[in-house]
Amino acid sequence: MKNYVQKGDNITVTAAAAATSGDGVLVGNLFGIAAGNAAIGEDLDLVTQGVFQMAKVATDAFTVGAAVYFDESAGLVTTDDDSGNNPEIGLAVTVAGNPSASVNVRLHG
Repeated sequence: MKNYVQKGDNITVTAAAAATSGDGVLVGNLFGIAAGNAAIGEDLDLVTQGVFQMAKVATDAFTVGAAVYFDESAGLVTTDDDSGNNPEIGLAVTVAGNPSASVNVRLHG
């Protein structure tokens, strides 16, 4: 196919903020997990497919299959879409109760 560009599991973007490997990063409507460290203005590879253990709002409880939203200001996943201000990034693939620190998330990609 002559118009094929790439598989799309990893996307390179310009870091708008400093990022550390494993951070959730939101660029417009594109969400991914930082594959490495980057300073502002540097190239940053985002992994957009897969299952990742992600830090969550401690008091939120997830069931398997529940929608997972990303609170960019806190850098945490949450059950709250904040009236559409927190984008849905994937689905919980593990149970995570209140309180707990993390949940496994399958990214929508």
